Amino acid sequence: MSNTQTSSSHGKLIVAVVAAALVVVLALVSAFIWPGWALNKGDGASSQGTTSRGASQDASEPTTPSIDAVALPDNASELLKAMPDSVLNFARTKADASTSWSGASPVEEYTLTYSTGTDGQEVTLEVAQWSQDKDAQSQYDNLTGAMTGKELGSGNVKVSGEATGSYSAKTDPNDETKAIAVWRNDTVVFQATGAKDSVQRFYQQFPL
Repeated sequence: MSNTQTSSSHGKLIVAVVAAALVVVLALVSAFIWPGWALNKGDGASSQGTTSRGASQDASEPTTPSIDAVALPDNASELLKAMPDSVLNFARTKADASTSWSGASPVEEYTLTYSTGTDGQEVTLEVAQWSQDKDAQSQYDNLTGAMTGKELGSGNVKVSGEATGSYSAKTDPNDETKAIAVWRNDTVVFQATGAKDSVQRFYQQFPL
């Protein structure tokens, strides 16, 4: 009787081990072969909240600044706080309230300077916000309508795959070594000006 019980228990143990192994194998098959939930999981997560303007980065170009960003004032608004300390190797060196677009009645407006630390590579960024997207669209249309240089790029601004505005970049009609890029993201309008190479790199990688 004892031997029979031992044999039966041993058989049950083998069945349990085999069943557990099958569960592991099936889990691995499900994760990496079908339907593949474990593959590219990080890619999907990293795309959340990202802003795209057909951006492409030359791997030979520096991606981190060699100078420190200037701190924002303690009473900075939420819009100003949203401006990045750096974009690639451009660091924020100045941020002031502005009235350049006061005729369009924005809620707030700022002029920022981003620099690599090398003279001639600075980018001046004008940014303003309106309470309604139609007013931001009107300002975008006015700015892009006045751009008459050679087209460098245009299309839709997308946030997490959804179109939230448009962008247009052209050379300065008075100096082809310089460029102007204008884009709208919902109720905010941006205009970047400076050396053509700097502006092209800057606006494509700007996170807003």
